Amino acid sequence: MKIAIYLFLSLIYFFGNLLFAQQNTSKEHKIVGYVFGDLMEKAENPVQAEKLTHLNYAFAKIENGKISITNEDDPKHFKTLNKLKSINPSLKLLISVGGWSNTASFPSIASSDSTRTRFANSTLRFLKKYKLDGIDLDWEAHKNNGSTPFFPEYKENFTLLLAKIRQKLDSFSAKTNNHYLLTVATPPNPTYLKNVEIDQIAKIADFVNIMCYDFHDDWNTSTCHHTNLLISLAEPKNQKQSTALVVKNYIESGADPKKLVIGAAFYGRGWKKVTPVNNGLYQPAKGQSFALNYTALKDSLRSGKYHRYWDEEAKAPYLWNAKDKIFISYDDPVSLEKKAEFIKKENLGGAMFWQYHADDGELLESLYRNLKNGN
Repeated sequence: MKIAIYLFLSLIYFFGNLLFAQQNTSKEHKIVGYVFGDLMEKAENPVQAEKLTHLNYAFAKIENGKISITNEDDPKHFKTLNKLKSINPSLKLLISVGGWSNTASFPSIASSDSTRTRFANSTLRFLKKYKLDGIDLDWEAHKNNGSTPFFPEYKENFTLLLAKIRQKLDSFSAKTNNHYLLTVATPPNPTYLKNVEIDQIAKIADFVNIMCYDFHDDWNTSTCHHTNLLISLAEPKNQKQSTALVVKNYIESGADPKKLVIGAAFYGRGWKKVTPVNNGLYQPAKGQSFALNYTALKDSLRSGKYHRYWDEEAKAPYLWNAKDKIFISYDDPVSLEKKAEFIKKENLGGAMFWQYHADDGELLESLYRNLKNGN
């Protein structure tokens, strides 16, 4: 049974690549942005389509085994996004399914050939109906806080679900000569890699969006970087994590580096009532943790209460408010420049970020300038 499955997957991978070789975008570094539907009408900054290669709309849901819109305004937003192609005809628009709070239905749709086929068919209809270019699956079955149980059968079922979607999309693409994209959004933790077939997933998917952020989050009672490129020697042993280490783990698990798109955070993670030692870095925090958009973070910096520091070992910035004892970890244009250099050096697929409207354009400009320069 196992041999038959992997032969099937190999054939899909081979013929899919052969058929669409002329449309292969692996030679250019991808800049993938997530846009949150609820923020589209409220946002003051329009989408700079010319600086993106892909835009993922978050989120669609799974209803009765099929992909479905989450809000009644979603179709209107899809039309708005399609207009961006007048600015950048090469821009690819994808629907992202799942997310942190919408993963409960994934096990059922992946559980059998009939449920996988039902979902794959609905995906194709959805993409055709709303004139989208692909689907991004965000099955967060391995939450860091352990609130979602994991069962062994999920491992193979997820691979088979992706293979079924790939088969349906490629079958239609062969008739239209229009390649539909299939991508996945994946967590950075090692537990995830133990519970999925990432080598097979990376072959089936066009690329893999690794969420290289929230290394340190609400459940932690001490401060640390949450989206650092490298590990600092000063970082506590039980907290050591970095984008470079995540990429290393993925590659060692069999993923093609060119398929890996690393995540950047367009928001910060903060802690209050922090012990005032080492400018707040790697210190206990007794107060509430919080998140804030990059735009709000810049306002905090302009207030004069915060001082920016740079961790040369981790290649990461952080803010420290000594008076109020507040520490904030985040990405800025300098750290994104370092990540772009890393992407080029390691021959990775590109960068993605969460989420578009948390930025005033400064972070996207850094990614665009540094990734597209010298491509």
